[in-house]
Amino acid sequence: MSKAELSAPRGTRDFYPEDLRLRSWLFARFREIAQRFGFEEVDAPVVERAELYQRKAGEEIVDQLYHFQLHDRHLALRPELTPSLARMVMARQGALRLPLRWFAIPQCWRYERMTRGRRREHYQWNMDVWGEPDVTAEAELIAALFAALDLLGLAAGDVKLRVNHRRLLEEVVRRLDSRPEAFEAICIVLDKLDKIGAEAVVELLTRTAGGIGLSRKVAAELVASLAVRGLEEAARLAAPDSTALAELRRLFELLDAYGLADRVEFDASVVRGLAYYTGIVFEARDAAGALRAVAGGGRYDRLLESLGGKPLPAVGFGFGDAVIEELLAERGKLPELPRRIDAVVYPFGESERAAAVRLVQALRAGGKSAELVLGSVKLKRALADADRAGAARIYVVGPEELSRGVSKVRELATGHEHEEPLPASPA
Repeated sequence: MSKAELSAPRGTRDFYPEDLRLRSWLFARFREIAQRFGFEEVDAPVVERAELYQRKAGEEIVDQLYHFQLHDRHLALRPELTPSLARMVMARQGALRLPLRWFAIPQCWRYERMTRGRRREHYQWNMDVWGEPDVTAEAELIAALFAALDLLGLAAGDVKLRVNHRRLLEEVVRRLDSRPEAFEAICIVLDKLDKIGAEAVVELLTRTAGGIGLSRKVAAELVASLAVRGLEEAARLAAPDSTALAELRRLFELLDAYGLADRVEFDASVVRGLAYYTGIVFEARDAAGALRAVAGGGRYDRLLESLGGKPLPAVGFGFGDAVIEELLAERGKLPELPRRIDAVVYPFGESERAAAVRLVQALRAGGKSAELVLGSVKLKRALADADRAGAARIYVVGPEELSRGVSKVRELATGHEHEEPLPASPA
């Protein structure tokens, strides 16, 4: 095979033992926070019906699907988990005790342009609340997100959460363009602001293709409104009886009770490109703005209805593994995770192997992680390998030890040696 054929497909990763130790460390912290907040873990197939994701033309996610035809079925690797969760909720709707507090760590696939922290295959920590319409759900999810960042060792100022409200944006759009059918398409374009810049977004908004076709003046005014920061400025955008503004104010009051208000800010440019969002939306980014979003999410109260289910309010976020690893590396917060095992058992030769097998089995039965040296290896090599593997001790079974029914035990950290009885042979 050529060198190229030995490489993982572009945008994907092989996980060697050291890589998997880091992934397991990260996932353990996701699970710890989710369980601390009372959430239950779920999962779904990595392959779904492609129709589940083909909601709105213009959404990037539709063009980024890994999809294929098989036996007259149109299937896709999941680009996100939320539609699968919606399908699962619909399958048992009416039998589930609400509100649901679910979390998952799915592997997701999107054929997208790669940049720092952006891969075509990634894992994503999802936390979702189903069946609660109040912003108390958003506040709880945001608190969990920050609890995870704190547990990972980041300083309070390393990540800032930016919040907006889709209905507040809708109020602005309605004043400039009264066509309700154009709103979702406008949101999809506005979400590209960070990627392509204001002028390019204005250009897209003025095109008739895609069902938008704003005048250049209206498009420029709409883009300019995204520069608003802070709730007081947001009030100038809102309608006099804006429920969106009231929800935002209540959210910030709740976050103050969580001790998080100074880590969150209103930002009118946060739109989120998925068409199903209906309420508060949010993104967590590194304070320097050097990376893509660490996490993002929001409320999607009409997703079940759009898939043919009964209406059910829902809110959730996705937290990717790739960006947070970049940020932890940048801040010097990635842990050292060497391999660790309790013991290595070394038989001098085949005459001692049966006794060594009984010993290693006894150690394992006692809850220890123990590696049996395989094949014919010199003691010097076995000692070096045990030390490299992070073993605490090595048990040596030689002819002289076997004749006395003991093994020689060396503590690798200190070099101290003592003897321990070998397990008895079966009768």
